Amino acid sequence: MLVAAAVCPCPPLLVPEVAAGAAHELDPARAACAEALGGLAAARPDRLVVLGPAEDGGHYPQGSRGSFRGFGVDLDVTLGPGDAPGPELPASLAVAAWLLTRTGWRDVPVEGAAVDAGLPAEQCAGVGAEIAGGSDRIALLVMGDGSASRSLKAPGYLDDRAAPFDARAARALGTADLAALAALDTGLARELKASGRAPWQVLAAAAEGASLEGTLLYDEAPYGVGYLVAAWS
Repeated sequence: MLVAAAVCPCPPLLVPEVAAGAAHELDPARAACAEALGGLAAARPDRLVVLGPAEDGGHYPQGSRGSFRGFGVDLDVTLGPGDAPGPELPASLAVAAWLLTRTGWRDVPVEGAAVDAGLPAEQCAGVGAEIAGGSDRIALLVMGDGSASRSLKAPGYLDDRAAPFDARAARALGTADLAALAALDTGLARELKASGRAPWQVLAAAAEGASLEGTLLYDEAPYGVGYLVAAWS
């Protein structure tokens, strides 16, 4: 049973050491993420599941290790306390691990799940239903970005469809509109490089019947990429 969710963007630039001299530009986003994570702790879940987009799906136990060395920074993270053997966390889950460490998360056990960024909507629904099934009180930390086509210098260049797509996603996340999230266009999201689409649709399915209310905490597009932060409780 889902009892709370936090939605955060997942650019490595969220980590100040990676952003270096531009770190202050994402301070408001970091503050919003911290507020959203505070809502997860307040819900007193039995277990926290962290979702993030990746090229391939996969599960990561508590203590899984990640690194930002690929971004030129000598910084390692773990997903919660411990030291679990296994594959390295994908970038989205490494950012989540950094956020959890920054906020001092030690409330309940945590595990990670990478979601194939191209996963069809109906399969996202199946993943979400599986996560929320059972009697445990589950909290979700959902990582993912909006479109990457909001400006000429954006990774996906400027696309006039990007701002409306992000606005629809922001409204849905800010109001916990499950139907609107489930209806996000998979093909358009792929063209706009919106990595959050699949994790958001997993969240929508996991929240079915939970009667959660949403609050949008951050909605900006620095560097031409849509970054959204929301809290559901």
